Amino acid sequence: MTDYQNNNTFSFEIEKRLEGKLGRAGIIHTPHGDIKTPAFMCVGTRGSVNFLSMEDLKAIQAQAMLSNGYHLRNASFEIAQNGGLAAWSKWNGPTLTDSGGFQVMSLGSGSGKVVSMKVGHDLKNTEPEHRFAKVTEDGVAFTDPNSGQDDFIGPEESMQIQCRIGADIHMAFDELTSLADDYDYNVEALARTERWALRSIEEHRKHQYDLGYYQALYGVIQGGRWEDLRRSTSKKFAKMDFDGYGLGGAFLKENLGDILRWCCEELPENKPRHLLGLSHPDDILIGIEMGADTFDCVAPTREARHGKIYTRYGNINLANSRFKDSLEPLDDDCDCPVCKAGWTKGQLRELLKSQDKEKRHLYFNLSSQHNLRFILRLTEEARQALIDDTFYEYRSQFLKDYYHK
Repeated sequence: MTDYQNNNTFSFEIEKRLEGKLGRAGIIHTPHGDIKTPAFMCVGTRGSVNFLSMEDLKAIQAQAMLSNGYHLRNASFEIAQNGGLAAWSKWNGPTLTDSGGFQVMSLGSGSGKVVSMKVGHDLKNTEPEHRFAKVTEDGVAFTDPNSGQDDFIGPEESMQIQCRIGADIHMAFDELTSLADDYDYNVEALARTERWALRSIEEHRKHQYDLGYYQALYGVIQGGRWEDLRRSTSKKFAKMDFDGYGLGGAFLKENLGDILRWCCEELPENKPRHLLGLSHPDDILIGIEMGADTFDCVAPTREARHGKIYTRYGNINLANSRFKDSLEPLDDDCDCPVCKAGWTKGQLRELLKSQDKEKRHLYFNLSSQHNLRFILRLTEEARQALIDDTFYEYRSQFLKDYYHK
C-alpha cells in the first residue's frame, strides 16, 4: 500500500486476538474514517439504504455502507464528478462496493443463491437460449433486464466502474458457483476467478487514485465446499497485491465454519476479511470466531419490511394477530431510536397493516432501523467480548437466549 497526500491511506491493525482461534478485534483505517471490527456494513445498494436517511444510519451507529457496482454502474460518471460515493451519497463515511459479478451472473440462471454459469446445467429452463447472461474468459455478457440492451462486465470494466464510484474498498471480479455445481466445474470456475483476480489488480492500479484518495482492493475467495480448492486459492491470493479479502460462496450452515477456517488459516493475518452476504447471528458469530472482520447482508431490512422483527429472545412476526394492540416494546434490551422513542409492537403492526402509503413507509423506516441496530449491536458486543476475553461466554449466552437452546 502506498501513502497518499493528506494521509489518505488504507490499513488494518489488530487490537486483540481470540486465543487459540482466528478471531480478532481490530480497526480498518480508510480515507473516510475508521471501522472498528468486527463490524456489520449496512447495505445501501444504490448509495442509500432503502427507506432510511443518512441521519438514520448515524442514529443507529452504523460505521460503514456497502453499495453495488452493478446497480450504480450507469451513475458512476456522475458519482465521480461529485467526489465519489461517500460525498455523492451524503454518507461521508467508510464505503465498500462489490464487483457486480453476483448480479450479472444471477441473470444467467435463477436468482438468489442459485447461480450457475455452467452451460448444460439446466435450472428453471435457463439453457443458453433462455439465459440473460453467459460467462466467458473475458467476463460476463448479459442482457439488462430493465432496458433489454446487451451489456458486458469483466474484470477491467468492473474495476473502472468501481473506481469511478470511488468507495474506500472494492471487490475483485469473481465467479460465484452454485451449491449444485460439481467439483470439476468449481475447478474450472476457480481457475478463471484467479486469472480475473490478476486482471483486476492490474486495472485497479491504473485508477485507484483517480478521485484523489486511495481506493483499496479485496480479492474474493471462492472454491465451493472443497478444502483443497479453498486452501490452494487462498494461498495464491495471499501472494497477490490485495489490501484485504472477501470470503465468498454459497454457504451451508453445516460447513460455514470449516470453509472460513480453511481460507483464513492460509490468508495473511495483517489484512482484513469480509464475509459476503450473511447476517444471521449464528453465522456472524461463527464468522467472527473463524477470522472474518466485517459482514453485510440485505436480510435485516428486507425481513423488517415483511414484518420480521429481531429481538434478543428470538424473532417475532408483527403480521401475527396476537400483536394487535400490544403495548409491549419491540425488545426490552434494545437501544435503537425506535425503542428509545417508545414505539410498541401494536403501533408498528398497525403501520405494517395500513393501506396508507405514508404509514407503510414509516413502518419500513422504523422496522429497518430496529433490525439493523440489532445486528450492529451484536457485532459491537462481540467485539467488546473479544477485547475482554469473554467471547465464548458471550456467544454461548447470546445463542441460548436467541435460539432458545
